[in-house]
Amino acid sequence: MDKSYWLLDLAYPWNGTVQHLHPVLLPGDTDTVLVDCGYPGSLELLEAELSARGASLAQVTKLVLTHQDDDHMGAAAELKERYPALQILASETEAPYISGERKNLRLRQAEEMQEQLPEDQKEFGLQFCRRLRRVPPVAVDRPLHPGEQFGWGGGCEILGTPGHTPGHISIRAQNGEYLIAGDAAVVEDGALAVANPEFCLDLNEAVRSLEQLRAASCRRYLCFHGGAWTGNGEC
Repeated sequence: MDKSYWLLDLAYPWNGTVQHLHPVLLPGDTDTVLVDCGYPGSLELLEAELSARGASLAQVTKLVLTHQDDDHMGAAAELKERYPALQILASETEAPYISGERKNLRLRQAEEMQEQLPEDQKEFGLQFCRRLRRVPPVAVDRPLHPGEQFGWGGGCEILGTPGHTPGHISIRAQNGEYLIAGDAAVVEDGALAVANPEFCLDLNEAVRSLEQLRAASCRRYLCFHGGAWTGNGEC
């Protein structure tokens, strides 16, 4: 693994189409770090993606979770069960929701929205709630804080990018080579945008976080939804 990062591509059948999610692998001298891990049941997809790049899940020493949504942390418990030495990292704010100490905020939001849904959408809402309730929690081994720096991926810094969820984090390369946005940004119509603004738990904070990411002026933005963005529409 001679690159500072690997942008992965996990493909899921979704409502008659295919949904693509993009975790990131950050090699390092002492750690190999996976950032986000997809839905529950993603182990085979992750292993196939890493194998295609000459790597293996067995090499991953740390899993960083940008936030509590099930498409980002859903497979974390399975990874931890198969590889018990793997360390799970997340922000101090997100940790109790990931571990199950507190009720998942996306589930709480979905339950509160259920009564307001039109009749033809209520069944979908119920299915979404059931899906979130089935996500296995996982203990967070170490909290992350904005401003912390690590040697992963050639050297990187943790950014606090709240709004989508209260403790959402992103990761910026110290040399400006890449920025892992999680759900603080999404690629839409060739540009960076707020991800699902109607579901942001604090839209004003989400807008401020997006502006923070834009101001970081990294060479490539790695978005969980939409893939890589370079400022010229390249993905």
